[in-house]
Amino acid sequence: MPDPVSPHAGDRGALALELAICAPVVIVMLLVVVALGRVTHGQQLIQDAAAASARAASLAPTAAVAEREAVTAASASLAGAGMTCIDEQAQVDTTQFVAGGQVEVTVTCHSNLSQLSMTGLPGRLNLTATSRAPVDPLRQIGTP
Repeated sequence: MPDPVSPHAGDRGALALELAICAPVVIVMLLVVVALGRVTHGQQLIQDAAAASARAASLAPTAAVAEREAVTAASASLAGAGMTCIDEQAQVDTTQFVAGGQVEVTVTCHSNLSQLSMTGLPGRLNLTATSRAPVDPLRQIGTP
């Protein structure tokens, strides 16, 4: 008695072909999700570093010390969070460093994304955040 012809005889290898087509697309989509997560997390860490820097600068006795304290606080905050920057900068605006004024700090981090180059993202991304902190209105400000 001859074997009946299987109704799926023409579908041999179709699953392997579908997997070969879909797997790279799924992998790239996962890498994009990971990349977006890294960028979002990095942006939050930069924002935290800017806030810590502005707070440290606002507590300093003079504008010159405020600039040093802000840079130190930014580096410490990023290092403590495990953020690695190719180049990090903290720009401190102390033009309003008077009692009742404010200090503004902008932290910039050049982050390396080259591990995720398959996703089409640039190999280097600049993350920037700015934060302001008030200077106590009843505080005596030292002279530089």
